[in-house]
Amino acid sequence: MVDRTTCTAIPGGMEECSEYRCWEELLPDALGLIFRNLSLQEMLTVVPRVCKSWSRVVAGPYCWQEIDIQEWSQQHSKPDQLIRMVHTLIARSGGSFRRISLSGLPNDSLFTFIADHARSLKTLELPRSGISDCIVEDVAQRLSNVTFLDVSSCTKIGARALEAFGKNCKSLVGLRRVMHPIDVAGKLCQHDEARAIACSMPKLRHLEIGYMLIATKAVLEIASQCHDLKFLDLRGCWGVDNEFLQEKYPGLEVLGPCVDDCYENSFWEECSDDSDDDSIYSWEFMDDDYYAIGSDDEGIWDDGQGLEGLEVRFYGGVGEGYAGFDWPPSP
Repeated sequence: MVDRTTCTAIPGGMEECSEYRCWEELLPDALGLIFRNLSLQEMLTVVPRVCKSWSRVVAGPYCWQEIDIQEWSQQHSKPDQLIRMVHTLIARSGGSFRRISLSGLPNDSLFTFIADHARSLKTLELPRSGISDCIVEDVAQRLSNVTFLDVSSCTKIGARALEAFGKNCKSLVGLRRVMHPIDVAGKLCQHDEARAIACSMPKLRHLEIGYMLIATKAVLEIASQCHDLKFLDLRGCWGVDNEFLQEKYPGLEVLGPCVDDCYENSFWEECSDDSDDDSIYSWEFMDDDYYAIGSDDEGIWDDGQGLEGLEVRFYGGVGEGYAGFDWPPSP
């Protein structure tokens, strides 16, 4: 950053000096640190149109060390839109992204693309994604640096995928595998998943397995193998004897299984026709705050990674009722 001084003559022959800073000359990495505090909406629709230097920064790797499009992806049901957004942002990161968070990854090929560029990846959050056991086994070795993993409500994977993650992500210390009650409807148990966690993820310190169909024995196996475990989320795991678990492991912080949360309180209420007007599914609301990214005369997106034709919608005012369609928030 460059500081400049201007002097203005004032009565009496004295000069008053003031300093101002040249924002266009601020180092790109410094600008990137500032821009990361902005929302995705502002990063994609406001910053690029301020000036050419800012547009270059937001089109480069400085702003995309953390790719968080979780909220945006929840609001878009078109796989091609999500695929294009992920490809664009990963390309802009130059493969240096350390975190990626999105919901509803549509297929194995996009997961493979993420894994192919994951040399710096530490945090991988892919809830509600359509990845399979086979693809996880194929590409998990490329995710060796991952330390936190979220595969909540990924219904197409099971014990095989969890074991592959554990064996290849040697530094994994956090796992979120929270299920929605509907996800496990019709299943008998998920003891095989609990065993895969216990046998392949010994360094876990934080584990969330809410609403998994497991019993006390399965949880004890996890606790006995994961010696560094400090926090365990068991909300909705009705087959677990919490009192016995706390007697056996008094230093382990356990949440649940009996916790009053959004599933029991508001899920069916939100599904009713009497939902609040601020629901994300309100058709009247869907037309507000629309932003579309297109080409412009300034060549903002001439880096080859433009968002022309990619519809970017942002909805404001999402009410608390939306939480009924989500899993319990982490403490």
